[in-house]
Amino acid sequence: MQQKVIGEEKRVFVTGNEVVAWAALAAQADIMYGYPITPQNEIMHYWTRLAPKFGRGFLQTEDETSAGFTTLGGVMAGRRAFTATSGPGNILMQESACMAEMMRLPMVMVVQQRGGPSTGTVIYSQQEVTLTCFGGNGEGLRFVYSTSNHQELYDYTIKAFNTAWKHRFPTFVLGDGYQAKMREPVTLYDLDDRGIEMIPTEPYLGAEGTPGVDRLPVHLRNTYNTEDELYAVNQELAAAYTQSAPQVAECQTFDCDDADIVIIAHGVVTRAAQAAIEELRAQNIKVGHFRPITLQPFSTNIFLPIAQKAKVILLAESSQGQFAALVKRNIYGCATPMVTYLKPGEGITMEEIIDQVKKINSQLA
Repeated sequence: MQQKVIGEEKRVFVTGNEVVAWAALAAQADIMYGYPITPQNEIMHYWTRLAPKFGRGFLQTEDETSAGFTTLGGVMAGRRAFTATSGPGNILMQESACMAEMMRLPMVMVVQQRGGPSTGTVIYSQQEVTLTCFGGNGEGLRFVYSTSNHQELYDYTIKAFNTAWKHRFPTFVLGDGYQAKMREPVTLYDLDDRGIEMIPTEPYLGAEGTPGVDRLPVHLRNTYNTEDELYAVNQELAAAYTQSAPQVAECQTFDCDDADIVIIAHGVVTRAAQAAIEELRAQNIKVGHFRPITLQPFSTNIFLPIAQKAKVILLAESSQGQFAALVKRNIYGCATPMVTYLKPGEGITMEEIIDQVKKINSQLA
C-alpha cells in the first residue's frame, strides 16, 4: 500500500508547477519522465525533490521525443506514468501522443503553454490549443482539460490519470505560463477524504501467464499493411472515443439563461470573463459566460442551444483564432454572429472584456 502523501487537508500558497507535482503524487503516479523546458521546469524539480520520499521514480531523458516514448514504456509496463512539457517540447511529444492514440495507451501529459511560434517566449500564451487537441497525423482522439487556476491544476491532474486509464486514450492537462509560475492559495487533499478512488493500472506487456494459454495475447500495433486494415482500426478508435466522450466532457455556464451577449473563453482567460460578467450584470447588461473545461471533447450539446439563443457571441483568447476555430467547428451551422478578441501571447484582463462587451451592447441598443 502506498504511503499517504497529503494526510490531513491543508491550505497552501504555492506555484502551479508545485501543485502539479503534489497532485501527481496524490494520484499515486509511479514515475515521471521529462526533459527541461520553461515554464514547466519546476514540475520536474518539485517531483524529483518529493518523489524519493514516497518511493516514486524519475528519469530525465535526452530530449522531449524520448520523454514521450519512455512515458509510453512506463505505461505499457503497468506504471502510472506521466510527463510534462511546453511549446517546442509539446511539438516533439506529438509523435508519442499519436502512438498513444493508435495503441490506446493511457498517457498523461501536463502542458504549460508558452508563446510561439517556435521558441517564441517562455512566458504565456494559449497558442498550444490546436497542437494539444489535434497534434500529429491522427484525428485528435485525446482528452484535453483546460485549467484556469491552481485548484483546477490539482483537481484535474488527479482526474487525468483516472480518465486516461479508464478510457485508454492520451489525456492532457492544458495549463499556461501564468498558472505555472504565479502563486495562489490551493487546497491539497487526500483522495480518500474526497471519496476518489484511483483506477488500478495493469501491464500491457509482461503480465503473468502464457499468452494464448493462460490469457489472451496482447497485440500492440501502430502500423498496418493495407488501407483497409488501417481504415477498420480508425473506425474502431473513433467509435470508442465517441462512446467515451459524453462521460468526459465538462463545462461551466454563468448567467447564460437570459444573456444577449455570451462570452466564451477557456483556461486562465475565463477568470477575466467571470469577473467581467459580475460587473456588467451590476450595470444591467445581459451578459453570460460559457467556459469549456474539456476542449476535447467539446460540450457542444450544452453550448449550441446557448449560442443559438444569444444575439452575439464574444470569444476571447490569447491566441490568433485557434480557440475560435475549435468553437466554430463544434457549433457549425449556428447563425449567431461571433466577435473575436484575440491577443496571441498576451493576457486578457477583466477591463478589456468589459470594454468589448460594452461596444457590442451599444450596437445592439
